Amino acid sequence: MTVEDATDQVPPIADEMPTPVPEKDGPAAVPDHDTTHATDKGYRQPEVDVAAMRTLLDGKYAEVRDLVRANLAEHAKILVDEEQMTTADFRERVKDVVVMMAETGQTGMGFPEEYGGGGDLGASIAAFETLAMGDLSVLVKVGVQFGLFGGAILQLGTKTHHDAYLADLVSGRTLGCFAMTESGHGSNVQALGTVASYDVEAQEFVITTPDDASRKDYIGNAAAHAEVAAVFAQLEVDGERHGVHAFVVPIREDGRVLDGVRIEDCGPKMGLNGVDNGRIWFDGVRVPRNALLNQFAEVTPEGRYLSPIDNPNRRFFTMLGTLVQGRVCVGGAGINAAKVALTIATRYAVRRRQFEAVSPDEEQVLLDYGMHQRRLLPLIARTYALHFAQEVVAGQLHDVFSGPGPTEEGADEHARRMLESRAAATKALGTWHATRTIQECREACGGAGYISENRFAALKADTDVFTTFEGDNHVLLQLVAKGLLTDYAGEFEDMDQLGMARFVAGLAVETVVERTSVHKLVQSVRDLLPGGEKWDQEAGLLDPNYQLAMLRFREEHMIGGVARRLKRGIDQGQNPGAVFSRVQDHVIAAAQAHAERLVLEAFVAKVAEVPDGDLKVALNLLCDLHALSTIEADRAWFMEHGRLSSQRSKAISREVGSLCRKLRPLAVDLVDAFGVPQEMLRSPELLTWTDTGPA
Repeated sequence: MTVEDATDQVPPIADEMPTPVPEKDGPAAVPDHDTTHATDKGYRQPEVDVAAMRTLLDGKYAEVRDLVRANLAEHAKILVDEEQMTTADFRERVKDVVVMMAETGQTGMGFPEEYGGGGDLGASIAAFETLAMGDLSVLVKVGVQFGLFGGAILQLGTKTHHDAYLADLVSGRTLGCFAMTESGHGSNVQALGTVASYDVEAQEFVITTPDDASRKDYIGNAAAHAEVAAVFAQLEVDGERHGVHAFVVPIREDGRVLDGVRIEDCGPKMGLNGVDNGRIWFDGVRVPRNALLNQFAEVTPEGRYLSPIDNPNRRFFTMLGTLVQGRVCVGGAGINAAKVALTIATRYAVRRRQFEAVSPDEEQVLLDYGMHQRRLLPLIARTYALHFAQEVVAGQLHDVFSGPGPTEEGADEHARRMLESRAAATKALGTWHATRTIQECREACGGAGYISENRFAALKADTDVFTTFEGDNHVLLQLVAKGLLTDYAGEFEDMDQLGMARFVAGLAVETVVERTSVHKLVQSVRDLLPGGEKWDQEAGLLDPNYQLAMLRFREEHMIGGVARRLKRGIDQGQNPGAVFSRVQDHVIAAAQAHAERLVLEAFVAKVAEVPDGDLKVALNLLCDLHALSTIEADRAWFMEHGRLSSQRSKAISREVGSLCRKLRPLAVDLVDAFGVPQEMLRSPELLTWTDTGPA
């Protein structure tokens, strides 16, 4: 295979007539677009100020992101080391880079200042997201050390644990791991098999792995480097189980695995081979009573179990909810990895020429082909959309965790539930987007995209696991659906899948829909659009009210459909578990529709904040392209449910093509605004192409 093996393209077709945009009546539900781009007549091509767009994308943490970019550039050789070093040597290299980065302060920004941190959770998320532009083994090792292990100590422990561990883990002097996942229990954390039994005479907990299904598996940092583990186990006192709790358990000393602990290397992986994933067994390992991370529960010396949260389900979900930062960070990392792929593929597409499509004397640039525009530009638009959606959830995380803790006076329990749901939704969409985008960009670079030096090999391999760690995406969307169907009712924590089915079955379907904010939004937007019940046939395609109404209608209809199916099955006397299993695809589809609506709302709201000018026009083009591409991708559903005629469906496709042509001259500036350091792009053959081949 040679560089010239790029996928064949066809010549561009002539511009089709743009879709007319009717005038809107009445007040707007959201601020109007600058619709000068809606028709070719009078259209003026905007110019993108790359620095200004990057400032907008970087937001309030621009300095933090620039610090990370500088560190990435400084350690750029690690991208080559990943290809050339042995696994063992590369693990050590990654560890050394992580420790060096810890010395700069960029990895500890979310920890309290008294322990050497920056005291700013939002800054730590921004730093982590930006780190995803570099080697992803470094990113994941940082996530394990400071996000998972450090987060468990910070959020689940108390001052005793903070004083004992935080300063050393923030500085990188003590390396740890997060031992939750088990081979036989996966995402079902409540069913973990590891047991921590309290020995009242010794005032110690005894940690035991009862069987191989209960071994801790895929644990980052475990195989080589971790000295301490945050171990999640069933707490047992005098034969009574009190559910899953976390314990601080030493597993190594001076590099030697401690007695009673057995560790096995997971071996070569699909990617991320700079992270030492391992399996851990515990054979009667004893730890003192204060090894229990006791933010939400305590065992007294005499063996009394105490907790400020009486309900065991609520206690469990409250504990897990404090660890939501990892989920937010992984979603952001996926989005930023997609930015790297798009930057490489877009820059290549304006340099590489292929076929004499419009001139007998010169081959045509790839990005001038309509199909190539269709492949890359909607992905750029979606990346912008997801970036702004991630900005929303990161801001919510910062606000919630800067306020009272879940057991403190003034805690906003509903805000925490909403955060958990939004984090799950954004993580799912962001990581699936990374997987799709990196593959499309690889293909768009033809044979050159297959060369390791051009980064796609590592990007594909290293991000693939993002869709299943920090929560399998399909499981996360079920969490989102549970919130939608129950409106985060007071019984939320008590509901497993069967409980949710029974709860919904006990309500009128109309009540389920009415309890969501979507119903009110859809009705209000319909009232503001022309055409009454024909709002979706007569509104302008580039009207954000129309675009939002379409996604809100889909969400509302899907939520109602799930509720009807659950209710009908249970009313007929069928087993609630069987009913839920049968409609599970509808459950996940409703949650995904909800997530898509949140993303578009975030994009529309962000554009509304931008002052009039070229930057706003460019963002409007991107927002329209994202919205219409989303509708187009699910056109079959909208047509099946009477919300899209075949004529209007064709008009949407024409408009998507028109928007791609308008964005084509802006494409390089739009990806350059992502701010990926040049050193992180590598790809010399792709990025320095001339008319006669690689420079």
